[in-house]
Amino acid sequence: EVQLQASGGGLVQAGGSLRLSCQVSGFTTDDYTIGWFRQAPGKGREGVSGMRSTDGATYYAESVKGRFTITSDSGKNTVFLEMNSLKPEDTAVYYCAGDRNPILGYIMRVGMEYWGKGTQVTVSS
Repeated sequence: EVQLQASGGGLVQAGGSLRLSCQVSGFTTDDYTIGWFRQAPGKGREGVSGMRSTDGATYYAESVKGRFTITSDSGKNTVFLEMNSLKPEDTAVYYCAGDRNPILGYIMRVGMEYWGKGTQVTVSS
């Protein structure tokens, strides 16, 4: 079975940085996409960033471009989200998710098949 586990959240001051990790297991082939999503009180689910394993294509929401970077360590089956210049509006529960649908933009907007437990990110003003 596919399992994804997000970790690395915490409390930081505005302007600080955090690095989230997503441990991935259960995919029997290498044709998959991993995405980071977030949900905050009063806001809908937002697709933050994603990466397609087949070609390394990436996706970033406009709100995080230039501040967040998605990377992976395939040898350790781990995907990272490095978050810099954090703002209070980034406060949310962050989830990593996976899917085999290769249309990256589509699944970042409508959601993915496999979801892990979230990790809380809180940015103080």
